[in-house]
Amino acid sequence: MKFKSLQENLRKTLWGRIDEGDLTGLRLAEQTGFKQAHISNFLNRKRSLSLEGMDRVLTVQRLSVLDLVDPDEVNKRASIPPPSDDEFENIFVVDGLVAGTESLIMSMKVREIQKFKRNFLRKLRPDMHGKRSDWERFVAVKVEAGDGMSMYPRLLPGATVLIDRHYNSLQPYRKGELNMYGVNMKDTCIVRYVELAGRNLVLRPHNQAYAVEVVPLAEGENYWDYLTGRVCYMGIET
Repeated sequence: MKFKSLQENLRKTLWGRIDEGDLTGLRLAEQTGFKQAHISNFLNRKRSLSLEGMDRVLTVQRLSVLDLVDPDEVNKRASIPPPSDDEFENIFVVDGLVAGTESLIMSMKVREIQKFKRNFLRKLRPDMHGKRSDWERFVAVKVEAGDGMSMYPRLLPGATVLIDRHYNSLQPYRKGELNMYGVNMKDTCIVRYVELAGRNLVLRPHNQAYAVEVVPLAEGENYWDYLTGRVCYMGIET
């Protein structure tokens, strides 16, 4: 796919958000630091964006280049192993940033593959907000040692967590039990309990020796934009 095609797909994506009332040209200009006329000219095909300009737009709109590529083309270029033909499903272990930002997992981003029973995965209920229906639903992430201790003893350092990216709601999955979430923060995925207090996202550790973090939501942001998904399984190598 050529650069011009990527720019055109970016225009279509932005116009879609504008038509749905989720974005305006003025807001996009404020987010990127461009003049409103610059954004207007791009949206109306009167000029193109530089690579740096595209990066700024993709970042503030929480988009990846993969969001602008035809999924069929991505699949043709990928060399990910085919689905298992037994009772197990291949789940890709990826870095936290990939889990939180990339809808389709490219083979080059797969660190390893783990197998989960299909019956177990099928029983898990989704609860989706935003545009997640075209995201690969399940990914796994290895938790960094320090982050694992923040959720100790519910989570151990070095654990692998299975994340349901189609569950980015704050609705409790089980009555009386707090959900654990993978949270897209600082170019990685951390695991925390999550609450919403006004326009602030509150990230709570299980281990009281660690601090509570508060993330103010900017105008136009939703809490689910930060949620990679619900942690639905935890495993540790022995």
